Amino acid sequence: MVDFAGWDMPVSFAGVVEEHLNVRERAGLFDVSHMGEFLIEGKDAEALLQRLTPNNVSRLADGQAQYSALTTETGCFVDDVLVYRRGEQRYLMVVNAANIEKDFEWIESRAEGDLELTNASDDYALLALQGPRSAEILQPLTDIDLAEIKYYRFAYGEVLGEQAMVSRTGYTGESGFEVMVAPELAEKTARGLLEKGAEHGLAPIGLAARDTLRLEAKMALYGNDIDDEHTVLEADLGWIVKFKKGDFVGRDALEQQKERGIERKLIGFEMVDRGIARHGYPVFVDSESVGSVTSGSHAPYLKKSIGLTYLPIAACSDGTEFEIEIRGRRATARVVPTPFYKREK
Repeated sequence: MVDFAGWDMPVSFAGVVEEHLNVRERAGLFDVSHMGEFLIEGKDAEALLQRLTPNNVSRLADGQAQYSALTTETGCFVDDVLVYRRGEQRYLMVVNAANIEKDFEWIESRAEGDLELTNASDDYALLALQGPRSAEILQPLTDIDLAEIKYYRFAYGEVLGEQAMVSRTGYTGESGFEVMVAPELAEKTARGLLEKGAEHGLAPIGLAARDTLRLEAKMALYGNDIDDEHTVLEADLGWIVKFKKGDFVGRDALEQQKERGIERKLIGFEMVDRGIARHGYPVFVDSESVGSVTSGSHAPYLKKSIGLTYLPIAACSDGTEFEIEIRGRRATARVVPTPFYKREK
């Protein structure tokens, strides 16, 4: 157990590799109740979210969610977020645990009009059921037709006889669901899922495997891969930037950057030489220091050492080799396509 943003969180239960493979091949259950939840409601709720995020909130239908960000004036990240449309002018935003207070203050200080903002982080527990067997585990335990919930959609119903919101979202690159319940139901729900799912190989999963799973799927981690010093375009997340929707915080900076071209980009790499490139290890292109590894690990399913880093745009083409300093020696790495892992449909 470790302290994580003020929460006692499990690093692992049975070991990182075993847990990682269990999610890829069967199913795993994560307690992600540390994530923050904001309610943004009122006549001007959509307008506020359109101003504060680069993605197009107006395209959401009831029961639909989207990946987005809170952006700074320079087009960098306050945080990356999920926005759920619960109904007309009723939205739920899920934010990173370490950024709850910062994010809420950011939103509140920029709110105008007919709005009701609520930091409801203490009102929700969140469990992530991930893996190829997740649907067959969850379906007998809920009255929601899971086949009707498409990717980044959600529905309300009962799970194990209790009220819940179920979304087809996750942070592993696998098919799966996230189940949101009242905090007092968290233990009952988790124990019930683990007990009923045991015959399908369901197991509890800790933080360490969560990190290796999201890295294989090239899902960015705030504070490592994305931050307030790198823009959304540099982070290779330009697909969440909808310039045509109108003005939003950071739009001018991002538009100017797009016109002149980005000078660096977040890329995926695999090690050519032996060694594991960890977060913070120095990176060199043609012997010149260009930054550091943002995320890096041995990938249990792929059985290779992989990672993410920002490179000068001239060095971002697939197959380009560069060096990473690992414990005092330079080791060769190669730019590769991402995501590193993509599940079979």
